[in-house]
Amino acid sequence: MVAVLQGFWLIAAVVAVGWLLAHTGTLGRTEQQVLARLTFWVGSPALLFLVVADADVRVIFSGFLVATLAGVAVASAAYVLVARLLLRRPLTHVLMGGMSVSYVNSNNLGLPIAIYVLGDGSWSAPVILLQLLLLQPAWLAALDASQTGRVSVRRVLRSPVTNPLTIGSLLGLAVALLGIELPSLVRAPVELVGGLAIPGMLLAFGISLRLSPVPRGRDNLAELGLVVALKLAVMPAVAALVAGPVLGLGHAEVLAAVVMATLPTAQNVFVLAVAYGRGEDIARDSVLVTTLLAMPAMLVVVALLGGG
Repeated sequence: MVAVLQGFWLIAAVVAVGWLLAHTGTLGRTEQQVLARLTFWVGSPALLFLVVADADVRVIFSGFLVATLAGVAVASAAYVLVARLLLRRPLTHVLMGGMSVSYVNSNNLGLPIAIYVLGDGSWSAPVILLQLLLLQPAWLAALDASQTGRVSVRRVLRSPVTNPLTIGSLLGLAVALLGIELPSLVRAPVELVGGLAIPGMLLAFGISLRLSPVPRGRDNLAELGLVVALKLAVMPAVAALVAGPVLGLGHAEVLAAVVMATLPTAQNVFVLAVAYGRGEDIARDSVLVTTLLAMPAMLVVVALLGGG
């Protein structure tokens, strides 16, 4: 438990530095975007390549992934039903809200938490691959259909293969499946570049927290409460149920499935909301509030499951 708390403290401390830099005006939106782009296009793909290349393939394709997918499916379906039937939200808004519930921050926070809290970065790899290869294309197809009445097949097919995180992960998966031992001439520079990822993403994340607007409006707060409850309570609970009693996975796999399910909404959900011009408020507020509450929720999860 002490190691888990140390891992959370390390992450929170770096995020706090980013928040402080934004609060004092030392860094702003421009610097945040530079850090985010640097980690997205350079640092994170390199880090993911090494993480997946070094991972046990049995971890990537395991019951852990099934439990994760079950949590996503139940939480997303619950939100779509409530938002559409009870809250009477427009379809495009509902789809963006559903993405806010299901699409977790598996890169900016998932990687650091997997490494420093769970002790193995490979736990983030299945979640990243699931989102980039399945969830993102599916949500984009649904959004296209809801707005134009047709699915942009080109956009759906291009979205995974043009994403640097997907490319890095798939290259690493190929290395792992083929059992290739990377020579030091290749590994050393990739490790150096990958070292940019975690501090860069956490600093950018802290800056974004300070510069994000505060949620307002009674209707928005009611829907936001639904998103937070589904994201930080229902989704982890379903993952725990499937990983434990249903599949009978070991303690480490159950803990990893639940902790990764408790990750906050990914920031790129808001980027997509802006691009589509739908659900911007719920996407933005979901990112902010779930991010603020995710670490306390994870501490509760670790305490309940007896993390070590």
